[in-house]
Amino acid sequence: MNISILSLFPEMFEGVLHTSILKKAQENEAVSFTVTDFRNYSENKHHKVDDYPYGGGAGMVLKPEPLFNAVEAVTKDAVKPPRIILMCPQGERFTQAKAEELASEENLVFICGHYEGYDERIREHLVTDELSIGDFVLTGGEVASMAIIDSVVRLLPGVLGNNVSSVEDSFSTGLLEHPHYTRPSTYKGLSVPDILLSGNHGEIDKWRMEQSLKRTLERRPDLLDELSLTADQEKILKRLKSNR
Repeated sequence: MNISILSLFPEMFEGVLHTSILKKAQENEAVSFTVTDFRNYSENKHHKVDDYPYGGGAGMVLKPEPLFNAVEAVTKDAVKPPRIILMCPQGERFTQAKAEELASEENLVFICGHYEGYDERIREHLVTDELSIGDFVLTGGEVASMAIIDSVVRLLPGVLGNNVSSVEDSFSTGLLEHPHYTRPSTYKGLSVPDILLSGNHGEIDKWRMEQSLKRTLERRPDLLDELSLTADQEKILKRLKSNR
């Protein structure tokens, strides 16, 4: 996968892209990154990228020319049409399902804005996706794009040490993930559930499913409304609700 990032503050990405999983992904040639200061694609001598909004109002608006020019430059060699993603609080709420969808692409372009907003022609004629990581406003799109990039890249083949890990993540199955334990089996009088020490993998799987349903019911019951549960899961959920 090739990921291009357009930002007025490219230095913000230096640490994030060169540590942990994102660094490993590049070393394994699963992904490559290009970070571009789109100020360099401005068409005026002062490299101005924003201007006052027509019709008046507070704040400054990002001009279309720098972003159209920058996107054209970073995608000119793309074999397949890229997904061009605008980071915006008005965008579609980002989810694990969206991460899985984007992980199947070859080329992603992230546009990180600042100021009051974007010239509407950018939304209508340049981008393919508008994404938001939540109902709040950040200073710019950089932090939000970092979160999305991390969630997408970790799904690429060979990036995680255990490919099953991403499949069993919270939200990948529609449920929150079950609790995890590791050694020692007893610490400060606190013990690991006996079932996990039994070696009975069938019973362990049942326990984990029940714990996933219980945790989802307690913390994110809204997720259950969107799921098609199996008959066994429905039975477990009914019992959990009756015991509340």
